[in-house]
Amino acid sequence: MLKYQIVIDDLRLAIKTGTYPAYSQLPSVSKLCEQYEVSKITINKALGELEAQGLISRRRGSGSFVKKVETSGGAPETNGTSSQMPGFLAEHQARGESVRSKVYDFSVVRPPHHVAEALDVDDDSFTYHVCRVRYADEKPRVIEYTYMPIDVITDLKLRNVQTSIYSFIESDLGLRISSAHRVIRAVMPSAEERKRLDVPEGEPLLEVEQVGYLDDGRAFEYSVSRHIHDYEFHSISTK
Repeated sequence: MLKYQIVIDDLRLAIKTGTYPAYSQLPSVSKLCEQYEVSKITINKALGELEAQGLISRRRGSGSFVKKVETSGGAPETNGTSSQMPGFLAEHQARGESVRSKVYDFSVVRPPHHVAEALDVDDDSFTYHVCRVRYADEKPRVIEYTYMPIDVITDLKLRNVQTSIYSFIESDLGLRISSAHRVIRAVMPSAEERKRLDVPEGEPLLEVEQVGYLDDGRAFEYSVSRHIHDYEFHSISTK
């Protein structure tokens, strides 16, 4: 049996048995090379075949991720817990808090190069750009800067931005949000952010840089969210 076929069969079995559940990330190419004692060419060939079979999605600069597939009866497999993000609105409403958003910008723009790269779109493509502050019980909690490709998230309206973009995506567009990659860091706010979030000078914010993905592997969101220092989160998103 060819080496790449051995890798394919082994990874397919690991996915089927839940060793790598839906939405989880496979080991890096270099780690798979070590695990199977084969070359990068062999691993990339095996991953390409698994992607062609619809078992994984490969994201440039991010890695390979297991897709949630349908069973023969049409029902979703349950080999793992979905990492769908509950979001700011659902999270705070679940705590009995009132939630609202103040929108500072809602426009269609050509994204900066690093955003286009994260969304896997061309630099001359168009994206929505949203800047808004989210409030819980009338206290500003987070300022969000979000880009979404207009050919993926179609017909977004201001009323959706003022309430829940994620709800619009899933309920109105019928798409499924599956996962996100996040980088979390402490940052100092700008003077404008201090004013909008009502934080004193010298107080840092918790910044979450996020790329969100649909269950078909497409990136639908690039966002930077800056949270006030006492924000307690169980999940982080811009829903």
